Amino acid sequence: MTVSNSLSSDELGSAAQRERRKRILDATIALASGGGFDAVQMRSVADQAEVALGTLYRYFPSKIHLLVSALGREFERAEAQFAQREIPGDTPAERVVNVLKTTSRGVRGDAHLTEALTRAFMFADASVRTEIDHVGMLMTRMLIRAMDPDRDPATDEISEADIAIAQVIGDVWLSALVGWVTGRATVAETSQKIEVAVGLLLRD
Repeated sequence: MTVSNSLSSDELGSAAQRERRKRILDATIALASGGGFDAVQMRSVADQAEVALGTLYRYFPSKIHLLVSALGREFERAEAQFAQREIPGDTPAERVVNVLKTTSRGVRGDAHLTEALTRAFMFADASVRTEIDHVGMLMTRMLIRAMDPDRDPATDEISEADIAIAQVIGDVWLSALVGWVTGRATVAETSQKIEVAVGLLLRD
């Protein structure tokens, strides 16, 4: 069986399959943390996850699918953490900046992993659209919750304007992260770019 996109946890029918997918993503993150983008090879992932190479390809058609899915899982964890606590800040802009800075510190804490996940996102083509859309949806939900903590973006109706604002902010954050990963911007410059964009888009 071949697939054009990664198999999500929801698409896997058994606990064993979901556990296998988890092991694959754990192995991917471990390899990326150790050596960045180039260290993540499909054979190495299969060996570390203790799955057959053919099985790995059934779950994830390519290295890019694999790494973008790993990024999605990292965002799922971040979203769950933000949902369980009050986001500091008196204004939507302050809360959004807090979310982005916290997320940035989290990914920058592991430079090799950040480089691997960011480069995969940069290299992704149309075949990885499902995984990219999932990452974008998670970022949008985190930002919308920060903009208005009284709303649950997973269940409440959200205006198209708020969705558009969150998406633009997410794009700016990713662009700033790419600049840092590729050495074109310092941490301070990255933070300034994010704060300026958020301030312009969420003026009181």
